[in-house]
Amino acid sequence: MSKFSPPRRTPLRLGVLVGVVATTIVASALAAGATSTAGTGVAATGAVTAVTATPTTKATPKATPKPDPGQRRHKPKPTPTAKPTATPTAKPTQSPTAGPTAAPKGDIWRPALRSRWQYQLEGNPAYPATGGVNVGICAVPQTGGACVRPDVYDIDLYANVGNNTTLNTEAVKAIHARGAKAICYVDAGSIEDFRPDYQQFLDWHNSHGKSLLGKPFSSTFPNERWANINNDKGQRDFLLQMMEARVAKCASAGFDGVEFDVVHAHEEGASVTGWNISPATQLTYNRALAGIAHRYGLAVGLKNDLSQVADLVADFDFAVNEECFQYDECGDLKPFVKAGKPVFQVEYLTAPGTFCPKANSTTFDVNAIKKSKDYDLNDLPYTPCR
Repeated sequence: MSKFSPPRRTPLRLGVLVGVVATTIVASALAAGATSTAGTGVAATGAVTAVTATPTTKATPKATPKPDPGQRRHKPKPTPTAKPTATPTAKPTQSPTAGPTAAPKGDIWRPALRSRWQYQLEGNPAYPATGGVNVGICAVPQTGGACVRPDVYDIDLYANVGNNTTLNTEAVKAIHARGAKAICYVDAGSIEDFRPDYQQFLDWHNSHGKSLLGKPFSSTFPNERWANINNDKGQRDFLLQMMEARVAKCASAGFDGVEFDVVHAHEEGASVTGWNISPATQLTYNRALAGIAHRYGLAVGLKNDLSQVADLVADFDFAVNEECFQYDECGDLKPFVKAGKPVFQVEYLTAPGTFCPKANSTTFDVNAIKKSKDYDLNDLPYTPCR
């Protein structure tokens, strides 16, 4: 989940109270071993080539932090049976540097600048055949007229009805049958304990001086922890191996693109994450993620990380943003629009009549939707701006 622009905002999950301040209270038991001194904050050599050019981003976040609900809003809801009961194999078999040959550019989906989208990361049990995804949704846009259907669905890698282990293949097939495209949601910057590969992260963390899992993402969601993307002990190499294994699953499920969430740790700082992450290190990691997606023939989206848009627009095919109208940040996304790459944007608290005219204007020209005020990402409510 994510949101942030000095603090960057990140979608809240089910049951979160709107307006909670982002104090990020850390339970010492959960954050054991994660200190602000772990990690050098400098891009190290390893499976990924470090950034050698000086990034154009500022070394520190904007001076005046903006209000932040402080919780993840859009993540799939964990279920009691979601945690793995057996220890899986230690590592995926493929490494980031030994992935398949990149698909020709013509084979990678390049979403149109104006593409209507739907954001549904919570499953609706009324649609069990498609993993809880309402693939037949049709809604009247803010501009009025007949109901319209999404061109793009952003959904979780896993079916979210009863478990978090079954790939969302059936939803992807149904989306394709309607002539639309599917984006695969993957958390690349925090580690969730309800994912089927969680034990692998925990084992690596414990066997490498507790140098991978940092502070809880928030006091409300202690079941996921900030990942250390530095590479002084090989953390980034391992993370990229794990992300590649996830992307391989996105590709095998038939997805057309991937959204990597929580790729803005450098904006939050060690007091929030437990790690000193430099802007250059974040660029190294984010560019490596984009490269993995492209090697698997998938389009890739940059989630928030507004302070590095200018540096990353060439590496990514689209952007995903939360609440840039709420926090007056949408201007930071103009490089994507100027490059002919779509911005998929969502608002939660602001009324469509307030932000949709701006979103539809030539000034911003983003693909905006209105979702629930409680930050849940169910199929409904859903109001596209156009």
